[in-house]
Amino acid sequence: MENVKNYIDQHKERFLRELFNLIRIPSISAVKENKEVMYRAASCVKDVLISSGASQAKVMDTDGWPVVYGEKIINPYLPTVLIYGHYDVQPPEPYEQWISHPFKPVIRDNKIFGRGADDDKGQLFMQIKAFEFLVKENKLPCNIKFLVEGEEEISSPSLKKFCIENKKMLSADVILVSDTPMLSLAEPTITTGLRGIAYFELTITGPDRDLHSGHYGGAVNNPANVLATVIASLKDNDGAVLIPEFYDDVMQLSPEERELLNQVSFNEDQFAKNIGIRKLHVEKGYTALESVGIRPSLDVNGIWGGYTGQGAKTILPAKAAAKISMRLVPNQTPEKMKAIFSAYLQKIIPDNVTYHLTPLHGGNPYVILYDTKEIKAAAAAIEKVFGKKPLPVRSGGSIPVVADFEEVLGIKTVLMGFGLHTDAIHSPNENFPLENFYKGIESLAWFYHFYTI
Repeated sequence: MENVKNYIDQHKERFLRELFNLIRIPSISAVKENKEVMYRAASCVKDVLISSGASQAKVMDTDGWPVVYGEKIINPYLPTVLIYGHYDVQPPEPYEQWISHPFKPVIRDNKIFGRGADDDKGQLFMQIKAFEFLVKENKLPCNIKFLVEGEEEISSPSLKKFCIENKKMLSADVILVSDTPMLSLAEPTITTGLRGIAYFELTITGPDRDLHSGHYGGAVNNPANVLATVIASLKDNDGAVLIPEFYDDVMQLSPEERELLNQVSFNEDQFAKNIGIRKLHVEKGYTALESVGIRPSLDVNGIWGGYTGQGAKTILPAKAAAKISMRLVPNQTPEKMKAIFSAYLQKIIPDNVTYHLTPLHGGNPYVILYDTKEIKAAAAAIEKVFGKKPLPVRSGGSIPVVADFEEVLGIKTVLMGFGLHTDAIHSPNENFPLENFYKGIESLAWFYHFYTI
């Protein structure tokens, strides 16, 4: 195992060439017309799995975008690790804010820039290349399977059914995922929980066409004004969500659990500076780490209606709409969020407009205990490479299929992510530091050693 760093040094340029080939493919799962591109990305992943040492790899159809399955079974009596990742990416807009083209990856300031550089093509490649090292150097201590999907960024609507239909093929002892951040290279962390998500589109409709704001303003309720009022009524100034029953099922952590999560030396001022704001706005009574890890949240992700072009157009819009997401914590469910949100809207929206609430996707939260064999192996691997024992954190992001894995396959998931909060995932200029990429490969290789000893 000690020669893993030498192997990385010898092959790092090839690793980057192969990764860049995948990043160049604009595999945006949200674009319905993207069929040819999505299959091209899946085929690229399949080819890399084969060249890296998989005994077999194949592209498999689902009800949505395809899945890539691969495996290397060395002994059916040994433990099996199922590696999960995704090849789809977020839309790159706004293009004008990118310094370089989102699908023409470049290295700048010792970072890989491009859409998917971190989330999740770069992190998926760390898994594949750690696997390659173990195979090529004859150090693979267990069986490995790969499940790489193309719908994670739209909450994996087809994957649960795929897992049910292929339960035997996907059988394993643990699932290993690299799709989460750590606090920093100086203070490594390991993710022990993910928030769930409930995502909606709300449309307010008034008149049957846009109206002259002079002839009708003051006599007709404006859908844009109604939408603004609705959004303003969702949260108070202290960051608390005002929808009745929103917090009823929230799992409360003990003081000891909160103290453990807050052991990380987290600089809120620096965190704010990194994203270009003066100060954070967190829920009253909670730290920033708690606000994005153990507390639910609600945010407007997009809002539109009426005229937004240059100059003035004095209209009263016929429609206005917004996309609204809720990040959920243990015991909350997307189904209940839809029910209580619908009831609240029915109560507060005036009857001289109509509204429609459309659920776009959802996923349940997930928590894994820190004191398990699998987490201990991950922590030992990170400590071996980084020289410091990682602290547990709860991630504010969501990987909806992780909860489905436990429900359908009965398997726990280990979240060994190596991104940083400065990597701008889902934003223009997404990037991934080269040091994180290489140390991620090294740490993942060591995981198998500590997991099987």
